[in-house]
Amino acid sequence: MRTLLSSLFAPLLAALVAVPVLPGPAAADGVIIGGQPVQTEDAPWVVALGSRDRFGGTRSGQFCGGVLVSPTTVITAAHCMSREVLGVDRSAVGDLRAIVGRGDLRGDLGEEIPLRRVWANPDYDPTTNAGDVAVLTLAQEQPAERVISMAKKGDVAYRPGTSATVYGWGDTTGTGNYAAQLMAARVKLLNDKRCEEAYPGTENGTYVSNSMLCAGEPSGGQDACQGDSGGPLVARGRLVGLVSWGSGCAEPGSPGVYTRISAVASLVERHAKEPDRAAAR
Repeated sequence: MRTLLSSLFAPLLAALVAVPVLPGPAAADGVIIGGQPVQTEDAPWVVALGSRDRFGGTRSGQFCGGVLVSPTTVITAAHCMSREVLGVDRSAVGDLRAIVGRGDLRGDLGEEIPLRRVWANPDYDPTTNAGDVAVLTLAQEQPAERVISMAKKGDVAYRPGTSATVYGWGDTTGTGNYAAQLMAARVKLLNDKRCEEAYPGTENGTYVSNSMLCAGEPSGGQDACQGDSGGPLVARGRLVGLVSWGSGCAEPGSPGVYTRISAVASLVERHAKEPDRAAAR
């Protein structure tokens, strides 16, 4: 079971992992299992979230993933900003950064960008895991070509059976082997009935079709895992999901569950366009 903190934490992070080197806070669940290395040039919108103070510097302090949806906006999972993941209130993490353009977390390519604002969805439900999204406003604008578009409601990219790719630096084996290089794994989007049967309501969470989608392979073998929470799930060149939660990693009958982007896109856009006004509401 992917769980919060005691076994890493309850939301499922995609199967690419970052190894936390400090005791205390643990990287969010989700590793890329069964994946392959990719270069940032092929996925420039993938972002690593890091804090060396909380997670050490070996892998740039990476603990979660994110995705660039506007030149100044990164979205990630709300649970990545929680005390359970960070070990302290996020206001106490002074070196929280969005790392852009760095495929190998052991290197120094790309940029480590401070955050001007963090908004975590106050309606996120840690029991069901519904509403698992946070909007991060960057202090420095990024080139438009690094941005990926969000798939809106009715987009064919959400059709069951569609091939999708999940990205991250999480655990690559399910046993704590965190990746230093960005990884990607191919999965298929599943229909809501299968997802509801897999997660009818357990200690892991409850599949809620209007705010979630799930993806995987019937036989397992490819999935997200610890360290990939908040990372992107991409289908037909558009963002359809954020790594959120699940049970185990790449196990048969236990697909990964993602925040459905069409359910949160309008909320993200409101905070991206008017972060100061939106945060005050």
